[in-house]
Amino acid sequence: MSTFQIQEVTPENAANESLFCIKDPNYPGFKLKVEWLKERIKEGLKLKLLKIADETVGFIEYVPGKFAWRPVSAENYLFIHCMWVFPHKNLGKGYGSILLSECEKDAKAQGLDGVATVSSEGSWLSNPAIFEKNGFLTVVKKDRFVLMAKTDFKVKMPAFLNWEENLKNYQGLNLVYANQCPLFIKSVEEMRETAKLHRLELKVTVMESSEDIRKAASGYGVYSLVYNGKLLADHYISNTRFKNILNKELN
Repeated sequence: MSTFQIQEVTPENAANESLFCIKDPNYPGFKLKVEWLKERIKEGLKLKLLKIADETVGFIEYVPGKFAWRPVSAENYLFIHCMWVFPHKNLGKGYGSILLSECEKDAKAQGLDGVATVSSEGSWLSNPAIFEKNGFLTVVKKDRFVLMAKTDFKVKMPAFLNWEENLKNYQGLNLVYANQCPLFIKSVEEMRETAKLHRLELKVTVMESSEDIRKAASGYGVYSLVYNGKLLADHYISNTRFKNILNKELN
């Protein structure tokens, strides 16, 4: 493998280094993510890029478990929000394992019990396979979500919170999301207009802290589309997909 470099992203260097998934600093979601990052770094969050030669091939974002932006209880762990290697030609080269080792080294240096994450074979989360390959074991599965941890399993294990209990709190049409992901903002205004065409108000709530995730209505936590207590989408959707969901739900 070629010599690699780990570059930590901060609000000060984000415009030059990029956020990996968003490279244009003028994109609205980029600016929102940087503002979000400013506050999260105070809580110990790390966003790291993996560079091979002159190419940035992947990134990982993790945070102390008590500040996780997923509906979990994971104190005394580092918790991985996201990990992504891209494009496809970079898969299968061990880059994901390098990124995971960065998080594991930090957890060990801080004297924590291990590393945890929520994975899924579905959209917007890393597949369980990469974590299994690196020694993570499944703690519990719930719906499409898999809570995983790498630890000696002699300590208190992370656990899911009961996000289904929160669904009843969202009456009407609700979009609840966080700027933890810079892509979510993309379709919000179009979705508002689409809702109006169906004589509905789309109530938009932006989660401002990890404590807000305890009110999340899905296992993903940072994105939920809910209609009268029913979860319609647990991850980002386009306006086209939103139209199809409404047409099916209301007809």
